[in-house]
Amino acid sequence: MKFSHDADVFVPDGSALDNALQRTTHLCIAAHQDDIEIFAWHGIKQCMTAKDKWFTGVVVTDGAGSPRTHEYKDYTNEEMMEVRHEEQRTAASIGKYSAMIQLLHPSSNVKSGDKCVVDDLEEILNLTQPSTVYLHNPADKHDTHVAVLLRCIEALRRIPLSQRPQLVLGCEVWRSLDWVIDDQKYVLPLEGAEKVASSILGVFDSQISGGKRYDLATAGRRIANATFFQSHDTDDQTAITFALNLTPLIEDDNMSITDFTENFINSFCNDVKDRLDRFKGDL
Repeated sequence: MKFSHDADVFVPDGSALDNALQRTTHLCIAAHQDDIEIFAWHGIKQCMTAKDKWFTGVVVTDGAGSPRTHEYKDYTNEEMMEVRHEEQRTAASIGKYSAMIQLLHPSSNVKSGDKCVVDDLEEILNLTQPSTVYLHNPADKHDTHVAVLLRCIEALRRIPLSQRPQLVLGCEVWRSLDWVIDDQKYVLPLEGAEKVASSILGVFDSQISGGKRYDLATAGRRIANATFFQSHDTDDQTAITFALNLTPLIEDDNMSITDFTENFINSFCNDVKDRLDRFKGDL
């Protein structure tokens, strides 16, 4: 397996890389170290105890430029990158991933549309041929997250139609998907294994102690999603992640991702306007 430049490849159980990739059923491609554990816990959890399901993670960027304070405030970019790479390997071990690949592309290359990024992603998709893929969502407000998603869609559209995943999901990180109207949400229930979920995010100390409480924020969002999902029913789940079903984008290569995303936004706008119109009276 060859990438466009040096990558960090780790197989937690020591299996041969080819085997680890071929057995993959659930694949997550994320922008940064810790993004996988924030938005794809649903897939990690499904695979951890299943004998016939395997989760593989891919982080596209190198981890440079992250905010840092306290004990990490004097770390150089190179030192911070190595810490983040090691944290990601540790998370893969706790989560019993089939494989963990860190491609180490500069964020600027991803955003510029560098075809080497797409080539690397195509190589991984061809070798894994997963049934389910977890990605960032197109309404995310982080530039690198959206750029990584777009490179993923490019790579997926290079794969023969018969070999593409059955399900592709765009999940929430830098912007909740609570605003999506309910019948357009893809709901990922996260009941159980709360301690493992907490521990797997807790390994990213460079972010948590470095000034970003992703561990608390992620748990809080999942709980809030479950509680505020239905206003007239009791909670069916204790934690939920919301996603957009992106599968139509890889079923039709001519579909515009902008038009696809605007459909969700327009539905939200119409839902709000309709509710106001029904109850505003003379206002």
